[in-house]
Amino acid sequence: MMMDLKSYIREVADFPQPGISFKDITTLIGDAGAYREVVDRITDHFRDKGITRVVSLESRGFIVGGALAYRLGAGFVPIRKAGKLPASTISMSYALEYGTDTIEIHADALSEKDVVLIHDDLLATGGTALAALQLVRKMKVAAIHLSFICDLQFIQTPLKEELQKYHPHVLVRYP
Repeated sequence: MMMDLKSYIREVADFPQPGISFKDITTLIGDAGAYREVVDRITDHFRDKGITRVVSLESRGFIVGGALAYRLGAGFVPIRKAGKLPASTISMSYALEYGTDTIEIHADALSEKDVVLIHDDLLATGGTALAALQLVRKMKVAAIHLSFICDLQFIQTPLKEELQKYHPHVLVRYP
């Protein structure tokens, strides 16, 4: 029987601002069995997809992304906030509720032969995930797959509709 992962995720009311119910995965990954279950389920789903690189987003995406890369026998590629990577990068800006943000990937991190798994902890509006997808698409990789621990399905945006074309794998859904 599969573990109920949602029961391990702490919900924090009014964080980071009033009216938001923050989904805190630190309680999920803090439990050895639940953390193992997350990594195992995602690995099992993508095991036969030929993944050569796991691309994860700063910072919570790194926690599971590194373990996935190890388990899938793939390389790990970080996507970071602007100015954090030391070598030549390509960047993508995206809209936030108030303003914009920019993420970057090393320009030489991926090749046209790579089969990429983009992993992050949470899919909310889809802005960060779509920016990551656009960065990876710029690098003309062979194939792209998406993975998230949580999807806040009650947030519907055109950005999320674009991501659905890639059939994202999600472990925990909040309808």
